[in-house]
Amino acid sequence: MQNYIPLSVPNFDKSEVEYTKTAIETEWVSTAGPYIPKFEKAISSYVGSEDCAVCQNGTSALHLAYMEVGISRDDLVIVPNLTFIASINPLMYIGAIPVFMDCDEYLCIDPEKIEEFCSEECELREGELFHKASNRRVKAIVPVHIFGNLCDMDRIVCLAERFNLKIVEDACESLGSFFVGGRFDGKHSGMVGDIGVFSFNGNKIITTGGGGAVVAREQKSLDHIRYLSQQSKDDALRFIHNEVGYNYRMTNVQAALGLAQIEKLESFVSIKENNYNAYIEKGLPLLPFATHRCRPNRWFYSLFTDNKRDEVIGILKENGIESRPIWELMHRLKPFTPFGNISKQNFEKSSYFHKNIVNIPCSTNLKEEELLRVAETLKAVLLF
Repeated sequence: MQNYIPLSVPNFDKSEVEYTKTAIETEWVSTAGPYIPKFEKAISSYVGSEDCAVCQNGTSALHLAYMEVGISRDDLVIVPNLTFIASINPLMYIGAIPVFMDCDEYLCIDPEKIEEFCSEECELREGELFHKASNRRVKAIVPVHIFGNLCDMDRIVCLAERFNLKIVEDACESLGSFFVGGRFDGKHSGMVGDIGVFSFNGNKIITTGGGGAVVAREQKSLDHIRYLSQQSKDDALRFIHNEVGYNYRMTNVQAALGLAQIEKLESFVSIKENNYNAYIEKGLPLLPFATHRCRPNRWFYSLFTDNKRDEVIGILKENGIESRPIWELMHRLKPFTPFGNISKQNFEKSSYFHKNIVNIPCSTNLKEEELLRVAETLKAVLLF
């Protein structure tokens, strides 16, 4: 019986055990304790921010970020059609309305489609962008860096400046990726928009089990996000709360895991790079990363199946290998179908990739013999 090969699992060693053991033994296990500021400082140091605020997960971090940039009920927000639902759900909490855009060849939101929508379907009125057909305000763009590929932020930022839009950068999958060349040369993902958000879910390149973090261009925005994440405590002793707050703060145990993980982040990126190249050398048709505009973390590997997506997934499963298709497109999901026709855009590229992409094992503790088994199984089904 062959060992099961998972898609993407955590990579832990002694430091994770040591740090979490200390958190438990000292009884700092909830949303206070020394590992929380240590982890925040480590994230800030790595991505080049002055500060950051850690949260329970990436979804809660996005929720706070969307509120902080002023997204309100009935506002339109430009989002990718090809993304995980967590990028969109927090907009629904607020009552905002997503406007879905197609992707480019790297699976990220297409700036050409954004420009078409803003220039042809919208108009500026006293410094604010309005959608002509619905008469609703367009407030923000949410570029999502898919699988560690970075969006074309040079163009997206120019569009945001031209149309007076806020940018919430969903960097949940791209910690470790940074820009190469252009206006933002050397900047890490999450550090270009008004606010950036990271995720430390169990399958991410580093994990806290569940967790997220927010960075912001302005310190006052980050301070307010941290305040909201702790139930908006104005006087913790006397239980004074002057705003509606949220129980979104990360725990000390999670932060202990995260601190141990981020110390190894660059080695994880290197492993991801080596494994991606090994798959390529075996002849697997993996989608390229946008290396002309970034150093990617290569979080997930996307295999092009030439209309054999379901067959590939089935045969891998039969051979004890986990894989998954790309997400269902957002405009097709029941909660969002009322908003699917706000823009006149089509979804040609995202529909094409949805039919053809399978994500294959990419863990940083993937063994050489496991990688070879994945490659040989795929070569048999793809017939090359």
